[in-house]
Amino acid sequence: MPIASDNGGLSQARLGRMHDVLARHIEDGDVPGLVALVSRRGEIHADVIGRMAVDGPPMQRDTIFRIASMTKPVTAVAAMILVEECRLRLDDPLDRWLPELADRKVLRSIDAEVNDTVPARRAITLRDLLTFRFGLGMIPAYPARYPIQMALADAGFAPGPVFPSFPPDELLRRYGTLPLAYQPGERWLYNTGSLILGVLIARVTGISFGGFLQERVFEPLGMKDTAFHVPQHKLSRFATAYARDPASGALKVFDAPATGKYAAPPAFENGGAGLVSTADDFNAFAQMMLNGGRLGTERILSRPSVELMTSNQITPEQRLGSEFLLGTRGWGFGLSIVTARDDLCDVPGRYGWDGGYGTSWYSDPREAMTGILLTQRMMDSPQPPPVFSDFWTLAYQAIDD
Repeated sequence: MPIASDNGGLSQARLGRMHDVLARHIEDGDVPGLVALVSRRGEIHADVIGRMAVDGPPMQRDTIFRIASMTKPVTAVAAMILVEECRLRLDDPLDRWLPELADRKVLRSIDAEVNDTVPARRAITLRDLLTFRFGLGMIPAYPARYPIQMALADAGFAPGPVFPSFPPDELLRRYGTLPLAYQPGERWLYNTGSLILGVLIARVTGISFGGFLQERVFEPLGMKDTAFHVPQHKLSRFATAYARDPASGALKVFDAPATGKYAAPPAFENGGAGLVSTADDFNAFAQMMLNGGRLGTERILSRPSVELMTSNQITPEQRLGSEFLLGTRGWGFGLSIVTARDDLCDVPGRYGWDGGYGTSWYSDPREAMTGILLTQRMMDSPQPPPVFSDFWTLAYQAIDD
């Protein structure tokens, strides 16, 4: 049943409707379990439904989930900490720190052979990585038909649910063997920028990426269960991950807690998709962002930095071809931004992102509201699954003022 505090401008009766609808997704077998959290004006409503695994123990509020691409805004915050300390600058070349990506060649056209290139017009910058405009990423052409798509796959960067696991230096070496698909700053291409950001942050700080996050983000915010792996003593709180079998339609185990990819420290701390977290941990991060960089007495970023991160940074021309991922939204630093109101929950200025393993987070400054939905069922496509859509409709219909 729902766990709720005082009102905060949310209708308790309508929050009950949220519970009933989300419970039906469990009963219908769409997802084994979920944790849903809505926070408005400092008041929190949380709902815990279903099980941590099919026929497993009951879901708990502190269940740990693989948050996948919800890692991206955390990585962007880490980069902005270094900008505020003037250890990095948004528009300086990154050649000093990422020599593997210096002196880039760029495909003459997207359908060119990988050796048919021209020199890059300029060096890659931090802004390029943060906005996914540095020139490499998922090429929006399905099925794959361009030589660069084949070259990316051969290098170990094929799109899909299994993420790169090379050590950081090897990851950069492999990217360094590839031409850019577009000139730096020319086109928004998903995901790769966040992977490289984690390597950059480690090289600049001289400590591991995970160590920097722990020291500068997780510990100050009290995010005690957020990390790149789940230690042995927490495995009992770690949900089993599932994917839908396309042949039978049944859920099958994708990643098991004790024997899966998160049971030991990874070779690569993936800044694009590698973190695990809980609803309350991630709500602390979300509230920090919503509060302009501060949570309680802890300031992670300045308000201007958060405003920059959550402002649209891409043009319609730069996002061309990526509508299947972005829809009508824009992109800031590591997260999407709603630019037009075309649905109940699409309020201009609302920002956040989804995780392909079954998670969703958005914050709405206008409504002073954050929503977090954590499930353990992998998304079937880039389009939000029904449980996501229903959660966000239900969160906004519960607003009572």
